[in-house]
Amino acid sequence: MSQSDDNVNAPLPRLAKDAAVKWAEDYTAYMARLTEVELTPSTAKANFEECVGKDDEVAEDGRYSLFYYVYSDSPVTEHSRVVRTLRRELTGQGYEVTSYREFQSAGKAAVFSARDKESSYRVMADTVGSGKTKPQRLSFSVRTPCLLPPGATQQQF
Repeated sequence: MSQSDDNVNAPLPRLAKDAAVKWAEDYTAYMARLTEVELTPSTAKANFEECVGKDDEVAEDGRYSLFYYVYSDSPVTEHSRVVRTLRRELTGQGYEVTSYREFQSAGKAAVFSARDKESSYRVMADTVGSGKTKPQRLSFSVRTPCLLPPGATQQQF
């Protein structure tokens, strides 16, 4: 993720990778509790990505963003209720909805995406799988903004 165009050298938030994964696990579990669905822990995946700047620059100071997801085998008949609940609950907690659609069909699946206005953390829940070759499940995911590991010296541009 890129930083704000206003100040590319603004201090990045600091968080160790294991702490970022723990936050992601806890937050997706929180989203599941809010919506009363069960997660399938064996499907959890943490992907660390490089932060790419506005002009495609990549720092060499260890900064990263985390994309984390975990599935729920909740039936598609529940997907609209889940995204509806998340929209209602999270907008009251400082999240701005950036994408929303209730489940209509395999081709028009449920989608919920929101960004925390203060921290720029992003949270999502959406239907994944075609329903033909792969079962349709709910994916709960989070994406962090660029984070810098504690103790690293932030590279300046």
